Amino acid sequence: MFRIQLWVSVLLCCFTFWFHISFGYLITCSGIVPMRYRNDKVSITDFGGVGDGKTLNTKAFREAIYRIQHLRRRGGTLLYVPPGVYLTESFNLTSHMTLYLARGAVIKATQDTWTWPLVAPLPSYGRGRERPGGRYMSFIHGDGLRDVVITGENGTIDGQGGIWWNMWRQGNLQFTRPNLVEFMNSRGIIISNVIFKNSPFWNIHPVYCSNVVIRYVTILAPTDSPNTDGIDPDSSSNVCIEDSFISTGDDLVAVKSGWDEYGIAYGRPSSHITIRRVTGSSPFAGIAVGSETSGGVEHVLAENIVIYNSGIGVNIKTNIGRGGFIKNITVSQVFMENVRTGIKITGDTGDHPDNQFNPNALPYVKGVTLKNIWGVKVQKAGSIQGLKNAPFTNICLSKINLHGMTGPRSPPWKCSDVSGAAIEVSPSPCAQLSSPQQSGSCANHF
Repeated sequence: MFRIQLWVSVLLCCFTFWFHISFGYLITCSGIVPMRYRNDKVSITDFGGVGDGKTLNTKAFREAIYRIQHLRRRGGTLLYVPPGVYLTESFNLTSHMTLYLARGAVIKATQDTWTWPLVAPLPSYGRGRERPGGRYMSFIHGDGLRDVVITGENGTIDGQGGIWWNMWRQGNLQFTRPNLVEFMNSRGIIISNVIFKNSPFWNIHPVYCSNVVIRYVTILAPTDSPNTDGIDPDSSSNVCIEDSFISTGDDLVAVKSGWDEYGIAYGRPSSHITIRRVTGSSPFAGIAVGSETSGGVEHVLAENIVIYNSGIGVNIKTNIGRGGFIKNITVSQVFMENVRTGIKITGDTGDHPDNQFNPNALPYVKGVTLKNIWGVKVQKAGSIQGLKNAPFTNICLSKINLHGMTGPRSPPWKCSDVSGAAIEVSPSPCAQLSSPQQSGSCANHF
């Protein structure tokens, strides 16, 4: 009976999606940044770019972007990358530009790791995420920019991360690996219609940014590639992530805001993050918050998500020493298949940058709503484990059905130091989550 209800729900969701597309009612947050049309256009070949997969094009990219930056054409400039494979070292973008990859265009990172420039650690992290000191600059980088677009006809940005993954496995890293694309202190950013593959570290990392749209992207990395998160909004606000496919070696989307005492001191939260119509698989989490949440995370909406062949469906994670807050998180309309744990909310996840963190800096977790979630082949339904001196409150579950590998029910939930409510949840949730009639804190969330 449940399987019939499940597929009816899935078909209804698909029908709703089709109906909205067909009749122009597709809900989207992408309007926060309008797509820019650039009258001025140049090609990378105008600057000596050669797409033979062998010629190093660093000089061409840097000269082209220097020209865009200093000529300042009205309305900005589009940099066109025609079909071909363009090998290059890392480079910086500039404001009021579009990087446009034609179909069949590949911008490929050099594997000469010794030429990679270093940048300062993020102030909200205090050091590199993996190693003390600085960090390698992202392959495509932007700092203090506005009105930047990376788009095209599903061309590819290839980080050639294998050499970096092996350095990590062998313990040979001197500094933290580079992200594939990172924007810092920037606003009015659009990333769309591009394939990202084989990032050395995190794929797309907007940090200290506002008004960012990431839509119609494909992000790929092997399942055993270390720390290749898909999209990590970090101490950023008004971020829209929609209509994308992600299959990587770590969390598909992870909302962050700084690390322990450094994130607490920097004090910039991630807020108003929308994640919608994302599909993918990961050995870790599909949708994640944390574990670096020291600046706070609030007002996150994730809906119409499909997760398969993954470790955890939805994972909200923090730790002692993090401080900060996680509040007003809503995850809805999720379908998951073949995952180890459906839902996990925990206060004991993640490492620390150093021994200077304050063990009394406890995170505040309140107002997490999970509803309309279906799962098949889910080995374990869920685990919600708060902290003894900082219980998680207002955890609201409704209309959740997570079926196990061989039968209609997964093992029971595991809970501690949590309060809230649950209704129409199968398998039955832990006793700490009473009925909504007994807990008015969740009444408005069902």
